[in-house]
Amino acid sequence: MKKVSVVFLGLGFLLALIGMSLGEPGPAVSEEEAAVASPSFNFRMVRSTGAVAANCLQGARADVSVVSRGPVEVMTVDLEGLPPNTDFDFFVLQIPNAPFGMAWYQGDIETNRLGEGHGRFVGRFNVETFVVAQPPGGQAAPVVHHQLPFPDASMNPATEPIHMYHLGLWFNSPQDAMAAGCPDTVTRFNGEHNAGIQALSTRNFSDSQVPLRHLRP
Repeated sequence: MKKVSVVFLGLGFLLALIGMSLGEPGPAVSEEEAAVASPSFNFRMVRSTGAVAANCLQGARADVSVVSRGPVEVMTVDLEGLPPNTDFDFFVLQIPNAPFGMAWYQGDIETNRLGEGHGRFVGRFNVETFVVAQPPGGQAAPVVHHQLPFPDASMNPATEPIHMYHLGLWFNSPQDAMAAGCPDTVTRFNGEHNAGIQALSTRNFSDSQVPLRHLRP
């Protein structure tokens, strides 16, 4: 019968072996790099500045989840506390409050009889989300809607890449906004450019600590 030799390794030697197996520690990560290191992020949208000023949509909110799937992200938006059976328009924004800067129309969300709604969007919703118009600009653009006060632009301005990390939700019509006790202001933020006011936004985040910036591609 062979004897089994038991060897007790010193703590220092064990740590050295562990260090060899794990490799050398990497460089320190800055706060900014850490902020964009997560493959998923959950956050909330709150009543817009306009809704708060008008004292309407009490209790309205949205819970948002964004998960990276490699080449795309999947964003889910769950609404509650909004008017029942009402259409809303959902946008990615440069800044959450007027004048909003650049905006990208993502889609529509309709509430049910309980004032709840659910949206699911697939696209690029991370630190690389941006809009760009190759200089010098002035390329012809399709004019689909001619009505005032928000007719389509016939040419694009030039801009270097502008990152857009905020979100906003608009009433699809001023009449729906007024029925909810909000102002009946007409805005650009639907497919026909005759939407109501902004209902929810990510104004609970600062312009620099913006939600979509937390996601890596």
